[in-house]
Amino acid sequence: MGIRRKPNKTLSLKENEQTLHKNLKFTATEQYKLLRTNLSFTLSEKQGCAIIGVTSAMRGEGKSTTAVNLSYVLAESGKRVLLIDGDMRLPSVARKMRIDNSPGLTDLLKGEETIQMSIFKSPQLSNWYIMPSGDLPPNPSELLGSRRMEKSLEVLSENFDYIIIDLPPVNIVSDALTVSKFISGMIVVIREDYTEKKELETCFRQLKLSDVKVLGCVINESKNGKGSYGKYKYKRYYKYYKTYGNYDSAENEQG
Repeated sequence: MGIRRKPNKTLSLKENEQTLHKNLKFTATEQYKLLRTNLSFTLSEKQGCAIIGVTSAMRGEGKSTTAVNLSYVLAESGKRVLLIDGDMRLPSVARKMRIDNSPGLTDLLKGEETIQMSIFKSPQLSNWYIMPSGDLPPNPSELLGSRRMEKSLEVLSENFDYIIIDLPPVNIVSDALTVSKFISGMIVVIREDYTEKKELETCFRQLKLSDVKVLGCVINESKNGKGSYGKYKYKRYYKYYKTYGNYDSAENEQG
């Protein structure tokens, strides 16, 4: 018998206006659509399912919210999409979507029971699936880099057009780099007036050393874009981070 859980609750949009892109301001909504379009040009459909990691240099840059909205807008276009919370240290996707955090990815990787994918189907869109992190394991990096993770992604890829994985910040733990060998590419989320130049430089240095394909950067809370998620920089990240200022860290956690 497969693992079961309570049906997903419908997200309270008033509690988190930034979680689903259709509730964002017009500018931010259009930028997510632009991100979707750019990804369609960057990733060939001939390659099959695209597995995209979403990470950041530091905490609080909005990577989890970006992962949720990106997966949503891809599903809205008719693609079969799976969102996985791969942050098995400080998971937030279940909280944002108001669903149970278990069962989830850790249960899949431990292989203790068979998981029916139907339990991860979202109430918002029939082709959008959300897999939370599951119970926090003592060895998240090892699990993400395991042969079972690789095999699980191979099997899941047969049923989806896109798999979006929310991953921990690069500069804090090695998890994102560990799983990078199994993915098509990485999106780096940068929060304007928050991300420090030295942190961003370290992040890209780590990604380069690990031979990670960076698909582009999402500039969160960009004042030039006049929206909560104002810009999508496509393959211009090296030029951008070299000009970034040295900002003080804010205290609020964006996920």
